[in-house]
Amino acid sequence: MSLTREDKHLEEIIVADLMISSEKVAHVQVNNPLEHALLVLIGSGYFAVPVLDESNKLAGSISKTVILDQILGNDGYEVERLSQLKVHEVMDDLVSVSENAPFISGLKAVIDEPFVCAVDNNGYFVGILTRRAILKRLKREYYRR
Repeated sequence: MSLTREDKHLEEIIVADLMISSEKVAHVQVNNPLEHALLVLIGSGYFAVPVLDESNKLAGSISKTVILDQILGNDGYEVERLSQLKVHEVMDDLVSVSENAPFISGLKAVIDEPFVCAVDNNGYFVGILTRRAILKRLKREYYRR
């Protein structure tokens, strides 16, 4: 008899049990212009999204704040920079966690971040683990006891 992820105890849960699959997560590519990244961020409603390289390996993240910092000049906004700069030129490094990592590793990873990216053993992006998913699982465990 196999356990569903709802039946598993915290010690048995891995990141893959709680993550949102990569197919459902907005992302951008390293060579996209900032203009495209901003449109993806606005359209998705996210504050930040993962950045993937040409082979879909995780390369970093890009946020609205980073993009706005790039176009804010001394005399106002320099909107033309949105089409001049590429994502890889300004993206942030990103904390990631293995999809096979235990629950506690996921918990530690999201303490200071709203989400972390999950990667497979080869570094390919497979999804995101959100702080919300971790907290919901902790709540369920608390009320189970």
